[in-house]
Amino acid sequence: MVCPKSNSVVKGKKVLAVEDGPTLTHGGMKIGAGVVAAQKFGAAGFVDPRPYTVDRLSETFEIYPEIGTVLPAMGYGKQQLEDLETTINNTECDAVVIGTPIDLNRIIKVDKPSTRVYYNLQEIGRPNLTSVLDDFIKKRNLV
Repeated sequence: MVCPKSNSVVKGKKVLAVEDGPTLTHGGMKIGAGVVAAQKFGAAGFVDPRPYTVDRLSETFEIYPEIGTVLPAMGYGKQQLEDLETTINNTECDAVVIGTPIDLNRIIKVDKPSTRVYYNLQEIGRPNLTSVLDDFIKKRNLV
């Protein structure tokens, strides 16, 4: 599902995509819901956040250089939120697309037009999450 205002916020704009940090780092995904939605709604392009990162976010890009041009939201502690807010607000972009599980606008101040996007997973076929977890539990005698 996507926020109804996404089209007007994104279309023709240079956007900063903020994604779920662990999905990009430990999960190895290159993009998330924010990038997919920005492309779907006609963003003119993506702004690279790396020149604007501060403190812990700068360290994250040093450890995980393969993240590329999306901004990972790396935790919700005080310092992490301050670093994220500063980085977003320092980034020269027209709009921000937030593809994180939590609505960042509730916990930080974004001084640019922004929209939040998210999705629902519908499993099709097998294996599915239930069968994978059942196999894992059986192999390790966890029941």
